[in-house]
Amino acid sequence: MDIITAIVLGIVQGLTEFLPVSSSGHLVLLRKIFGINAPGLFFDIMLHVGTLSAVFVVLWKDIWKILNRIIQPLTGFLIIATIPAVIAALAFNDLIESAFESGQFLGICFLITSALLITAEQLAKRAVDKKNGKNMSWLDAVLIGIFQALAIAPGISRSGATISGALCRKLDRDFAARFSFMLSIPAILGALVLQVKDLAKVEAEMTSENIGALAVVAGTVTAAAVGFFAVKLMLKIIKEKSLYGFAVYTASVGILVLIDQFVTRIVF
Repeated sequence: MDIITAIVLGIVQGLTEFLPVSSSGHLVLLRKIFGINAPGLFFDIMLHVGTLSAVFVVLWKDIWKILNRIIQPLTGFLIIATIPAVIAALAFNDLIESAFESGQFLGICFLITSALLITAEQLAKRAVDKKNGKNMSWLDAVLIGIFQALAIAPGISRSGATISGALCRKLDRDFAARFSFMLSIPAILGALVLQVKDLAKVEAEMTSENIGALAVVAGTVTAAAVGFFAVKLMLKIIKEKSLYGFAVYTASVGILVLIDQFVTRIVF
């Protein structure tokens, strides 16, 4: 992999990780369209490390409040909301890997993201008494976690699913976005832990996939920089705008992917 390709993948990862459009779905689609070989486990992990660092930089005040007082309701809510995704990842790992390789369900999953965003906006508009972190309940955390578990499939946006789950539970828009981004921390760290057993394969993988150290660094730094602006942009959008624009976008992508899968066969 050359540095330009690594930077392009870093841009896509950093931008789509936090915008509700599915980073995994876009990376699969990008690789299919441009014939980019899957860059391998280690490169994917480093892209996620880059986006994780963006969350720490933007939300350092929120994170610092948690670190200053670990034992508090918000910590428990983050743990509760993480559990469904962990269970789903362990239970459906093989199915997830095949979905990434084939892209069979990609179009449908993009449409699911669109449906989640539209439903969340409709329910949020009807909500009278909005909740924030102080009056959030364990049931809110469980349902947000279930929504996040859906996002293990490529094409279903993790941020879109968790923000939608929070809005459906009448959480205010600013807290919904912040909770979603803070929830990405255990999600990404958990993925890293699950891959520890494969780290011994990194050197062989980088050699076989022709991934140089500079390409890894370029992709990681790019993902971090773009992710930083994506988080700040999404925090602004969620407070001032609706999610309908993202719903239209993901629905359009989903329809185009399905047309290609079943009719044109240009990409898939």
